[in-house]
Amino acid sequence: MDVHLRELRYFVAVAEELNVTRASGRLFVSQPALSKQLRTLERQLGFPLFDRVHGGMALTRQGRALLPFARELLGRWNAGVEAARAAAPSGTLVVGMQTAVGRGIQQETLRGFRAAMPGWELSLRLVNWTDPSAGLADGGSDVAFVWLPAVAGVETRVLAVERRFVALADSHPLAGREEIPFDELRDEAFIALPAEAGPLRDFWLARDARDDDPVIAATASTADETFEGVTGGLGVALIAEGNASLYSRPGVVYRPVSGLPPARLAVAWRRGDHRPQVRAFLDALP
Repeated sequence: MDVHLRELRYFVAVAEELNVTRASGRLFVSQPALSKQLRTLERQLGFPLFDRVHGGMALTRQGRALLPFARELLGRWNAGVEAARAAAPSGTLVVGMQTAVGRGIQQETLRGFRAAMPGWELSLRLVNWTDPSAGLADGGSDVAFVWLPAVAGVETRVLAVERRFVALADSHPLAGREEIPFDELRDEAFIALPAEAGPLRDFWLARDARDDDPVIAATASTADETFEGVTGGLGVALIAEGNASLYSRPGVVYRPVSGLPPARLAVAWRRGDHRPQVRAFLDALP
């Protein structure tokens, strides 16, 4: 049986809140994604952890028995992570991201951060789309580059505002156009982010500009999976203008889409996190 720390973290949060809505806000995940993970955990364990009751949740006998052990495991893991970080010569700031950042942001920030925090290191952590917080929710990242809308419980600062483009296979009938109105893409099959991405999935499906349900051809958890789907002719995908040059792929073309609000790239950090290394990173951003 292979139970992940994230599933235990979800279990403990719901056990303490006894309410999926409150727990999802605390965990920075969508309510449907949290419910799905709980059902997956219960299937793995072979017994129910919660009874669904009016107004919330109630722990089963098995759930009550498991809870103290889950808390202990999470506590020991968190302590281990802090001990490992403390063993570094001065410290390491972990920067989460889900796509390449480029745009000159990383290089300039790295120089400014090193000048302000000599001896500290920056570690880049690639996080897939199943965690829309880019690692902030589980403490694996200290700061993160994210696309808005961001999850609850974080502060953000917008770094770039860009048009949305569409990624198409070079054989697609619309690939020869210089610009494509979104109305001409409504009925196209899309490569979607996973359901756990919540509002971010909706944004890259352009639900903010449609009153119908998009056609979903496939789900992708990473940028590479997205472009594999596009290259293979499974569907199209919306991306930010700046990412079109960062993700040059044989067989894929990018065209601007009219009729859509722009995308916003931001830096995010946990609300209330005032550590000097986080502040130094934010101050170093262009």
